[in-house]
Amino acid sequence: MTARQPCPPAPGPLEAFAAGFDPLFGSLGQRRGFRGYLGGLLAPRDRNKTLTALAGAEPVVQAQGPEVQRLQYFLSEADWSAEVLNARRLALLQAEPATAAHRGGVLVLDDTGDRKDGTATAHVGRQYLGSVGKTDNGIVAVTTLWTDGRVHYPLHVAPYTPAARFAAGKDDRRFRTKPRIAMALIEQARATDIPFRAVVADCFYGDNTELQGLLTQRRIPYVLAHRGTGGLGWALAEEAHSFAEALRDLPRTAWQRLKRRFRDGHDETWWAAELAFLHFGPRRTVRAFCITTDRRRLPSRTTWYLSSNLGGASLEEITQLYAWRIWTEDGYKRVKGELGWADFQVRGDTAIRRHWALVCAAFSSCWWQAAREGRLTAPRPDGAGLPQARAGRAGTGEKYPPGEPPLLAEGAASGASLAGTFPLAHALLEGPGTSAATTRTRGAAWGLRSRRADQPLSPELLSRLG
Repeated sequence: MTARQPCPPAPGPLEAFAAGFDPLFGSLGQRRGFRGYLGGLLAPRDRNKTLTALAGAEPVVQAQGPEVQRLQYFLSEADWSAEVLNARRLALLQAEPATAAHRGGVLVLDDTGDRKDGTATAHVGRQYLGSVGKTDNGIVAVTTLWTDGRVHYPLHVAPYTPAARFAAGKDDRRFRTKPRIAMALIEQARATDIPFRAVVADCFYGDNTELQGLLTQRRIPYVLAHRGTGGLGWALAEEAHSFAEALRDLPRTAWQRLKRRFRDGHDETWWAAELAFLHFGPRRTVRAFCITTDRRRLPSRTTWYLSSNLGGASLEEITQLYAWRIWTEDGYKRVKGELGWADFQVRGDTAIRRHWALVCAAFSSCWWQAAREGRLTAPRPDGAGLPQARAGRAGTGEKYPPGEPPLLAEGAASGASLAGTFPLAHALLEGPGTSAATTRTRGAAWGLRSRRADQPLSPELLSRLG
């Protein structure tokens, strides 16, 4: 058998992470392509991370250059599997005690919609896009993530295909709703032996009776959000049909004070009440809660209407589990933007899924490296003592106010030395405390070809990371 040719290493600590994927690639070109793609995604952002940018080429002028074509072939035609690569990524994270999933964490359902022109690209159609907050032409991906308030990373992802792309519309046997896709991803996480305390999701999934029924049928614990005014079932006209109606006649004595201490050290007083209406109740299988910063005004941005089948869970635990969802989704959205989640310029289903798998790998490499360097503290076996995620400041009307902790690791303290890491990875791990001079020094050490290596992250990004 011919010996494998050695592959030029990726810069610095990225090589140790990339080497863990080498058995998945059958040729030197694929191993080089993998390293080049990850390196480009982790490089500082000065333009969309298209193939030309990842290859360090000029747009249009060098679009047909050899480096660009090699990456194009690696992404679209080379013989490797996005599913196998994703499984290997999760295995590497599970092998590190500080990033391994445990039963104290939660599985978060999320979906991301991004604009895309035309209809030639797979899965693209006119639909609601969360990134722009309206219906537009674009692509939507459903994702599961794992978090315990210290770390968060994606598990699995699948594209949603609008019914209009099928000849028979919603009657086509290939059409799947987002909740159906989400349920399949939850089962995929369970099949991968990813433990979690509960599934948590926003009101889009929480108000979906089909998903609730599937979770209940399969005995999967959950904490789901709901719209306060949405009807949740049939009842007599004089009885409550929604959270808002159930709260109308709730006595003040039903509210309990919650003292919450956040990761930045400040305390907040929240209020929680358990409700009894329709099929919800303290002694029933599914319980209903209202969690808020102001029990009189019930501000929309800091009031949660939740249901859960977690038997015996306290109000404090329910509140913490849902707060992790908000923290995770906000951080995940920022990371995807910086790593070029929606920047792909390929049209085929296989290439799109591969791009997303590579973005997830680049993101996970930051956590993996932090764990290997001892910058993350491993959780206790029971998951106790985990931090609370910031979920809003009373009276500000902001969902994610200034002063939020760094985007990634709690254990990666601001100002700590991460010599040899990519400038972007460094900023993601350390937050906005890094000086521009430090970022320039580390960027120059990389000698990145795609742009000036000394360009720091934009002030806008740093302010959002803050």
